[in-house]
Amino acid sequence: MIRLDLIGIGTGNPDHLTAQASRVLNEADLILLPRKGSAKSDLADLRRTICAAVLARPVQIAEFDMPVRDAEGDYAQAVNAWHDTIASVWRDQIGLHLPQGGRVALLVWGDPSLYDSTLRIAGRLTRAGMDVAVRVVPGITSIQALTAAHAIPLNPLAGPVTVTTGRALRAHGWPADADTIVVMLDSGCAFEVLNPEGISIWWGAYLGMAHEALEHGSLAEAAPRITTRRAALRARHGWIMDVYLMRKEQADGNR
Repeated sequence: MIRLDLIGIGTGNPDHLTAQASRVLNEADLILLPRKGSAKSDLADLRRTICAAVLARPVQIAEFDMPVRDAEGDYAQAVNAWHDTIASVWRDQIGLHLPQGGRVALLVWGDPSLYDSTLRIAGRLTRAGMDVAVRVVPGITSIQALTAAHAIPLNPLAGPVTVTTGRALRAHGWPADADTIVVMLDSGCAFEVLNPEGISIWWGAYLGMAHEALEHGSLAEAAPRITTRRAALRARHGWIMDVYLMRKEQADGNR
């Protein structure tokens, strides 16, 4: 039997790990560590740094090349095919390194429950006939890291929050009946499609890391700064992870 622990690790800062995450990592027989190419080598380095900082005993670490999603054709079909391939790689790695079973750990950015597909990929192992028990260790989300970095509350007083994606914002605009939205997985400044009047934005990239970048202001004023800075940061580092919160000004002036 395989015990598969999906461990939320926050946004790359070892200080974001919970005591539970540290304990579960030290209980592992195998840690799977994906490599995403030279342009994103920082991501693998951060996982290695976390392991070096947390592990108090020798634990086998197996690195593997992360499959690349097909960028052509239907998005949903491409993602499903990509997840199938990733699950197959996990299965091969687990079979190679733990043929008799044991505890496997995967380090997941943020929290496995929020706009992350690790749980869906893990479900493919079970459906393929593997004897797998999945456990989730919650982590700090990029939303928490964003609001902490800007020292703001996530929600307006007694108000709701809508969490969406850059793809959805670009395709459908501002969500109906929403005053506060958080946008994740935005590959290219989807806020540019909005009428900026009466909207404020709080943006952050590489949250919790040494090169954390923050911007805040009215959307009309901040959007050009964010677009320019985001492009420069991506060119410098070869990758970028960012998230932002936008809020409409209320009739009473509260935000």
